[in-house]
Amino acid sequence: MVVDTDDNRTSADPPRRWPGRVFDRGVDPDPRFSLANERTFLAWIRTSLALFAAGVALEALTLPIAPGLRRAAAVVLILLGAVAPVQAFLGWLRTEAALRLGRSLPPSMLAVPLGLGLVVAGGLILIGLLV
Repeated sequence: MVVDTDDNRTSADPPRRWPGRVFDRGVDPDPRFSLANERTFLAWIRTSLALFAAGVALEALTLPIAPGLRRAAAVVLILLGAVAPVQAFLGWLRTEAALRLGRSLPPSMLAVPLGLGLVVAGGLILIGLLV
């Protein structure tokens, strides 16, 4: 018997899942696809943590990089680290909805901006090393 606090449901109904705007539509996809979507979400979270760590390490360690450029690169990395979890969640939502509705998978929203941000941070570090 399923215990639920929602008075409109019977004990035979499956428990509600969050977010409803995703799980209340379509049909459950093959679990392998949902699990792959969750692994992608977790990969974005790991990327976020790595970007935060790189930004903090860049600022905390005494490196032979021009201070202004080092700080700018650290800020870029930390900002990218702050944006990556947003991409993770929105990407997970969009992909899960597409799987449930039998639609094509959506492209990543932030892959290009993330790549450009990494190029900018790397360029700032390289210039800082040369100055």
